[in-house]
Amino acid sequence: MIVRVVAVLAIVAAALIPFVTASYGLSFTVQLLTFVILAYSWNVISGYTGYTSFGHTSFFGIGAYTSTLLTLKAGLPWPAAALAGGAVALLLALPLGVAMLRLRGSFFAIGMFGLARVFEAVAFGWSDLTQGGTGLYLPPAYDLRPVYYALLLVAVAMVALTYRLDNSRFGLQLLAIREDEDAAEALGVKTTRLKVTAFALSAIAPGACGALYAVYLSFIDPPTAFSPATELTTIAMVLFGGMGTVLGPLLGAVVLSVLYEVLWAQFPQIYLGAVGVVIAAVILIMPRGVMALVTRRGWLPAGRPTLRRIAARTPPPAEPVEA
Repeated sequence: MIVRVVAVLAIVAAALIPFVTASYGLSFTVQLLTFVILAYSWNVISGYTGYTSFGHTSFFGIGAYTSTLLTLKAGLPWPAAALAGGAVALLLALPLGVAMLRLRGSFFAIGMFGLARVFEAVAFGWSDLTQGGTGLYLPPAYDLRPVYYALLLVAVAMVALTYRLDNSRFGLQLLAIREDEDAAEALGVKTTRLKVTAFALSAIAPGACGALYAVYLSFIDPPTAFSPATELTTIAMVLFGGMGTVLGPLLGAVVLSVLYEVLWAQFPQIYLGAVGVVIAAVILIMPRGVMALVTRRGWLPAGRPTLRRIAARTPPPAEPVEA
C-alpha cells in the first residue's frame, strides 16, 4: 500500500514539473525520462534474460528516423509518428532477435554493437533520405509539454511492465534463462521463443522514445540517434541500480543523471572521469547493484531461487506404462 501511494505521488510530482520549473528543469527531466525508458528497456533483455546488449540504441535511432521521415515526407502528426516509430522498431526486432539471439555471451554483445554501427553507417550514407551528417530538422513544437507527457507515459508504462514481468511466470522463466539457459531448457522452458519475445518487447519503448526525443530536439542526426555514449550510460545506470530488478533502473537513472549535472557544473573539465570513478567504485563494492544491498539489509523482500521456482512449477515426467 505504501509503495503504491509513493508511486502515485511520484507520478503526480512528475506531471507538475512543466508548470513549476524553468526551461532548464524541463530539459533535464526530458533527458531523465529518456534514460529511464532506455534503462528499463535494456533491463528487459539484458537484466532479466542475461543477454548483454551493446546496441540497443539501434531501436532508439530507428524510431527517431522513422517518425521524423513520416512527419516530413507524409505530414504525419508527431503522436502518430511516435507510435509508428515504436511499431517499426518492434517489426525490425523480431527477425533481428531470431538471428542475433543464436549468439551468446560476448558474441551477442559484440554483434549488437556492430549492428548499431551498421545502422549508423546507413544513416550517414543514405544521404538522399536522411541528409547524412547534416541531419533532419523538424519544425519546432509550439508547446513541448505534450511531448514531455508522452515521454512520462512511456516511462510509467515501462516501470509497470517491469513490475508485471517481475511477478509473472514469463519473467520467472527469463530469469531462469539468465541463470542457466541449458538447465532452464531442460526444465521445459521454451528458451528461444521467450528470448525473442523479450527482445521484441524491449525494442518498442526505445523506438517510441527516439521518436519523441527527435520531436523535442526538432532535429536528428546519426551521432544523436545511434550514440555509443548513450548506450554505455544506459548500461551504467542499470548496473548501478541493479540488473533484473523493478526499481534498479529507475534508481540508477535518477542518481547518475543528477550526478552528471552536479559534477558537470562543478568540474566541467573532468566530470566524465569523476562519474566513471564513482560508477566503477559502486560496481566493485556492490557488483549486483544498489538494490542488492537494499534487499540484503531487509528493506525490501528477497526473491526465491529462480530455477528452484521453475522446477517446483514443472510437473514430473510421466512414468512409462508397462505393456
